[in-house]
Amino acid sequence: MKKKGDLKFWVGIGISFFFMALLFRKIDFKQLMMALATVDYRYILAAVISTFISLFFRSVRWHFLLIPEKRIPLSSLYPATIIGYMANNLLPARLGEFVRAYLLAQREGLQMPTVFASLVIDRLFDGCTVILILLITLFTLRLPHGMMDAETALKTGGVVTFLLYSGVIGFLLLLKHQTKRTLAWTAILLKPLPHRFSERIIALLGSFIGGIRVSSRGGHIVALLSSSLIIWLFCIIPVNMVLQGFGINLPISASMFILVLLVFAVMVPASPGYIGTYHYACFKGLSAFGIAETTAVSIALVIHAVGFFPVIIAGFYHLWREKISLTDIQRSNENL
Repeated sequence: MKKKGDLKFWVGIGISFFFMALLFRKIDFKQLMMALATVDYRYILAAVISTFISLFFRSVRWHFLLIPEKRIPLSSLYPATIIGYMANNLLPARLGEFVRAYLLAQREGLQMPTVFASLVIDRLFDGCTVILILLITLFTLRLPHGMMDAETALKTGGVVTFLLYSGVIGFLLLLKHQTKRTLAWTAILLKPLPHRFSERIIALLGSFIGGIRVSSRGGHIVALLSSSLIIWLFCIIPVNMVLQGFGINLPISASMFILVLLVFAVMVPASPGYIGTYHYACFKGLSAFGIAETTAVSIALVIHAVGFFPVIIAGFYHLWREKISLTDIQRSNENL
């Protein structure tokens, strides 16, 4: 299993290197440094603050997802969220999701499958909100002439995302309401894999589905939906703030367009931190509005940095404050 993990890691590194090479192949680095030097960093500060507001409301949504199990204070949820997103920036394959589930389960005395199940639902809410943003973008944004490829890519990505999340929702519904039958069919599909591995997957699915419980109270549903909208509003704002920091005024629908491309980009296997794929998607989105290549690369670097370095610093701060060692993080990965 470790060899497979290593292979995925190096494949991700290769993909990131490929997209970074595409990004920088025509760039004048002197102009790049000049562009970065002209940024109004007051807007960058606003972008960083918006990023942390988004993460705070992720903690709020997580609170309501876990209410059927336990009322967990934000003082526990927020540090776990920050540490998880720090780990996502530093570890491959979104292992930060497992890290934050493990840390919260340990702190609050919950079962790991229960906490992880809440994060699966958390991601489903994200997927539905992204699809909503995509629909709004398609109906409100008018791309410049000659950008049919970008519009086609956006529509294709939207269809793929919709089908992916629909498939996951369908599978979870079957697993919840037809557990034995669904597990039996899953076992058949996993037969080509090593027996020990397939048995472990079936056992995990069985314990995982028991942890999926969402409150049916109207107030809780409203809180889940409204927090999802707020989360993604404060994901759009940083993109818009960075653009303004570079003196570029585009409609908010342009920031939504770029954000959706970034969401699709992070689905592509890459190195930790989505290096390369993230930057290239941002660059292509900006190029659709006629922004010069050097400026577009500068903006892509800053947008990525806004969600990367401050979160890592905050993550290490919360590790220190919560007295969590890097050994604990390693242990969470070993328990996957």
